[in-house]
Amino acid sequence: MFCIEEIVAREILDSRGNPTIEVDCALDGGVGGRAAVPSGASTGSREALELRDGGKRYRGKGVHRAVAHVLEEIGPRLRGMDARDQARIDRVLIELDGTPDKSRLGANALLGASLAVARAAAEAAGLPLYAYVGGPAATVLPIPLLNVLNGGAHADNSVDIQEFMLVPLGFSRFSEGLRAGVEIYHTLKEILKKEGKVTAVGDEGGFAPDLKSNREALDYLMRAIEKAGYTPGKQIGLALDVAASELVDGAHEKEPAKHKKKKEPQEVRYALAGEGRTGLTSADLVALYAEWLDAYPLVSIEDGLAENDAAGWKHLTAELGRRVQLVGDDLFV
Repeated sequence: MFCIEEIVAREILDSRGNPTIEVDCALDGGVGGRAAVPSGASTGSREALELRDGGKRYRGKGVHRAVAHVLEEIGPRLRGMDARDQARIDRVLIELDGTPDKSRLGANALLGASLAVARAAAEAAGLPLYAYVGGPAATVLPIPLLNVLNGGAHADNSVDIQEFMLVPLGFSRFSEGLRAGVEIYHTLKEILKKEGKVTAVGDEGGFAPDLKSNREALDYLMRAIEKAGYTPGKQIGLALDVAASELVDGAHEKEPAKHKKKKEPQEVRYALAGEGRTGLTSADLVALYAEWLDAYPLVSIEDGLAENDAAGWKHLTAELGRRVQLVGDDLFV
């Protein structure tokens, strides 16, 4: 019933219109699971490598190689294994690839197979995936961070910060918090449209207007929260994904490690191009975040500094770690 019978894969298009891989896992009990693999617009330099084909087809982004690896190597290796033993499945996949960054078979091929197996096992057990993975105690949904305004790599506009998010922290039910986020989202659209701002959306569905500054984006969110009838700070907080590795000032980037001589590393510098500000230090950004914390109900800052700015992260944590949740994405991949 839980024995893996077949694993197949195909190329599909993702929400950005780029190719990605979709994997199906069939079990001998007649049930199966399906998984489609996402990819990011801004990624850390140490992230596991998604395998792309190169060449002219789909501007080099095709995934036929990853699909072939699933069909020719991953599927045959996992055939006959118990889908319930997810830890062993994942160990086998990592060993089969054999590289630190999953570059031989591709992280997209490995992740697709792993998740398809997990979904097949959950289906065979008669459980939703969250209960299969989390157990009987998995009964509470986390507070969502709702991405409503985009900049940076997620939009073609003058805003530097990649994501501005609503955090419905003052509600006892997930559905109530989600409803508040939807109402604020549509209210934000009304405000932007009334003031002649573009209401086209960015990569992840948030509005992507041209604004004078990143702080102006926060002001728009505050106005939308209040106009929608909610209380900033008490019912709705704000969160940022700065994606600061994308803001590193090119003129001040560190040398690659393989070319670096024995000398003190250069201080990482940042640019807020939309505001015409360059040569900013990590201390400058930390001070800017501190100003925003004083003025807005910010509860979370993701990737506030670049992934290679170890000294800056130490300073950021010391200065603001007790005031706001600091999240590392590119930092920890």
